[in-house]
Amino acid sequence: SLLAPKHRRKQKKRLKINSSIFLWRAKSVLSTYSNSLFHSVMLLKYTLEEIPNMQRVGAYDRVDKIGEGTYGVVYKAKDIRNQKNVALKRIRLDSETEGIPSTAMREISLLRDLKHHSIVELFDVITSDNSIYMVFEYLDMDLKKMLDRYKGSFTPMLVKSYMHQMLDAIAYCHLNRILHRDLKPQNLLIDREGHIKLADFGLARSINLPIRIYTHEVVTLWYRAPEILLGTKFYCVGVDTWSLGCIFAEMILKRPLFPGDSEIDQLFKIFRQMGTPDESKWPGVSHLTDYKQSFPYWEAQPLPNEMQHDLDAHTLFCELMHYDPTRRLAPSSAMMHPYFDNVCLVPPEF
Repeated sequence: SLLAPKHRRKQKKRLKINSSIFLWRAKSVLSTYSNSLFHSVMLLKYTLEEIPNMQRVGAYDRVDKIGEGTYGVVYKAKDIRNQKNVALKRIRLDSETEGIPSTAMREISLLRDLKHHSIVELFDVITSDNSIYMVFEYLDMDLKKMLDRYKGSFTPMLVKSYMHQMLDAIAYCHLNRILHRDLKPQNLLIDREGHIKLADFGLARSINLPIRIYTHEVVTLWYRAPEILLGTKFYCVGVDTWSLGCIFAEMILKRPLFPGDSEIDQLFKIFRQMGTPDESKWPGVSHLTDYKQSFPYWEAQPLPNEMQHDLDAHTLFCELMHYDPTRRLAPSSAMMHPYFDNVCLVPPEF
């Protein structure tokens, strides 16, 4: 046919075009593969260089998020080496312009040295992915959650057991010249065997001599001692003792004793129950920065009925809650109070 040579020429041209496309695509695929291979090799090199840290982080399988605060997130995790539960407190560093938050550094520094059966144990500190992971022993829940969910579990013997353990932990801190400064139910962790442990030392401070002026921005409002609310320039171990007294009452009452919604409301709630302080009740109170002679005057009121059923519990509370910080019963002495004569470990019901 006369058309055959022309048709064959078109076929050859089409084959050349298709071959060119194939070669272009093949080069593109090879180029992509080679880039991918290069990146894979670089990633492998990075992974190998970082393997010590990656292994340590990878030793813990995160199970669930159990809490979140200003400086980090806390996860329940499992140590794959021994299948034990741990708590991972993750603190991100990428938003910090000054490096590691001071609260994290303070907590790490103090907990490395504090070894006590009623203080949560810090197992390890890991740095990875612009974060610090603090690895703690795991306990089932905090005291706040238990108070919210299992009010009926707070029998007199359980309250006594918890209070004795808390006093033991704080007495140990004070013996080692450390103020916790943030005692509240959220920072007390419990397990099913009946143990309660002190946690979160982010606001804790070592006590130095001479005593320095410390910040007033410590202790959650409901558990804050009146000397801090009144602007004292110096405070010491009595601030922790007051907080323990408030927690003691909360476990008995199953509700907060002084739930103020501002500093002045917090003060007035304390005054309404305990009476407005003056120089006869608290020598030197009138010289505190925020004390006002114009404060309303209230007479002291009897404690709620629930706190009067046990005379020893009532007297212990009163001795922990003196207005004058120097008169508050020291935790080490409080442990010897008759209230604790029959103390024992009590597993909670939850």
